[in-house]
Amino acid sequence: MQTMALAVDKGGVELGSNLLSGVSLPAAVVHEGPLAHNLEWMQRFAEAHGARLAPHGKTTMTPALFHRQLQAGAWGITLATAPQCRAAFANGINRLLMANQLVGQANMAIIASLIEQGATFYCVVDSHENVRQLGRFFAERGLRLSVLIEVGVEGGRCGCRNQQEIVALAEAIADEPALLLVGLEGYEGVVHGDNPELGIRAYARYLVDVAVELEAAQRFSEPNPIVTASGSAWYDVIAEAFRGAPLQGRFTPVLRPGCYVVHDHGLYREAQSAVMARRPDLHQGLEPALEVFAQVQSLPEPGLAIVALGKRDIGHDQLPVVLRRFREGGAPSQSLPVTDWKVTKIMDQHTFVRLPDTVQGVEVGDIVAFGASHPCLTFDKWRQLLLVDDQLTVKERFATYF
Repeated sequence: MQTMALAVDKGGVELGSNLLSGVSLPAAVVHEGPLAHNLEWMQRFAEAHGARLAPHGKTTMTPALFHRQLQAGAWGITLATAPQCRAAFANGINRLLMANQLVGQANMAIIASLIEQGATFYCVVDSHENVRQLGRFFAERGLRLSVLIEVGVEGGRCGCRNQQEIVALAEAIADEPALLLVGLEGYEGVVHGDNPELGIRAYARYLVDVAVELEAAQRFSEPNPIVTASGSAWYDVIAEAFRGAPLQGRFTPVLRPGCYVVHDHGLYREAQSAVMARRPDLHQGLEPALEVFAQVQSLPEPGLAIVALGKRDIGHDQLPVVLRRFREGGAPSQSLPVTDWKVTKIMDQHTFVRLPDTVQGVEVGDIVAFGASHPCLTFDKWRQLLLVDDQLTVKERFATYF
């Protein structure tokens, strides 16, 4: 009996194709112009504040974007898990900041292998037990592991809750010959309350004060220890706290926003508006670069379009936003009106779009561009995304490694 082999096109979309003709939709798309702008904008912002940039790679898990970030001047790439670090290192990323605890011998073994292969690696700790486990494991492998103490907040997730815990943990790390205390790490996104900005500013000052005190007590194993925080919503507040004295020339401030690279049409667009309101000296701001293109599948009743797009294709913690419409095979410059088109519901493979009463000329097969909130939750649905120019021509395929 003859076995039939199934040939798979690993490339998927042919370079030079146009989104409006010949590309199987839905497709996740990164626009070349806004991407280049965002890379340059955030790198310039970090440098203007005397900080290094280690973008959070979990947002995209796309090595092609990691390399663009490094080429723009980033100091390293932040990751969340040991397998993410392994994927990044396998794709040529050598400085890895894991903004998370390294727990479990299987995960420790992954990281030990990366260090043995030449990776520069950092992770965070917040407990004596984790310090003990790491110290024993890496001593047995004959390696030294660089760690940062995580500074948490009451009611937050991980991290030491007060200065006494931090000092005690620093002493425990000093007792482990295989561990090097190289800095402090925090995440301001866990700070909430009636006035989050006030709380985040206080948290950032606390992080700086503790770092200075530990340095004065000679607790760090290296000169210019790292002080790092910053997600994609409050990076300006963290950068202001890190800028100048008392960190200037004595520490390595590191910012870790991730979503900036493609920005979004929801959560982070709102956050960026707040950044620009706090910092009127900043210009232009970030631009949305990520969209998902899909086609009208059905017009089953007046005022309703069903689009072949679903939860498996686009993030949906906020409903997608209708941005533009095109006729299949048409010209990118000839967009069709989508005024008052509104997504009302999203299922696994279908999106319900309510159309205004006055709408005319909508056809099955029309191509609709959607914007999403929180790009992490769109990237992780795709094995590849398409980089396109302003004519919607496919310039590059971006492979993801989730």
